[in-house]
Amino acid sequence: MSTKNISPPETLKTFVDHQVSQRGHGTSNGSVRELIRKDQGRLQLREQLLTGASSAPSAPVNAAYFDGLRDRVLQAGASSQPQAPVDKW
Repeated sequence: MSTKNISPPETLKTFVDHQVSQRGHGTSNGSVRELIRKDQGRLQLREQLLTGASSAPSAPVNAAYFDGLRDRVLQAGASSQPQAPVDKW
């Protein structure tokens, strides 16, 4: 693993120090890693949303669609491992 050294301005350093104490990170490295992971996730979500927005329209989604989706998820869960009965959402 390579090392990156950064020198943030005092205002950002104060922010990171506050995040460390509020979020329970042992060091500022943990806080910065969390921020980077969140930014990666945000960029991935943005890309997926843009891809979806530029795709062809699909059939309208209604209550029947969600009922079918819920049934498929429950069936997949039941076939993969034994579980106690779950009420429908």
